[in-house]
Amino acid sequence: MPRVARIKSSSGIYHIITRGINQQNIFSSDDDYKRLLNTLARYCRKSNCEIYAYCLMDNHIHLLLKEGQEPIATTMKKIGTS
Repeated sequence: MPRVARIKSSSGIYHIITRGINQQNIFSSDDDYKRLLNTLARYCRKSNCEIYAYCLMDNHIHLLLKEGQEPIATTMKKIGTS
């Protein structure tokens, strides 16, 4: 059964959760956290999105972002595949 399409926010603000596969850890060192923060900053500058808050856990992350010049799904795809 296909996933229900994401509802577009009128404010452009989204709470995004990204988890590791099978709830496995996605960070193994402090350098991993730093790399993700640098990647977030780089792609948010490019797409003009705003980071309001983040929480980095061992096996998942929470982001509170405001959509920029491109759809939030496009920005997150770029971040996730970098």
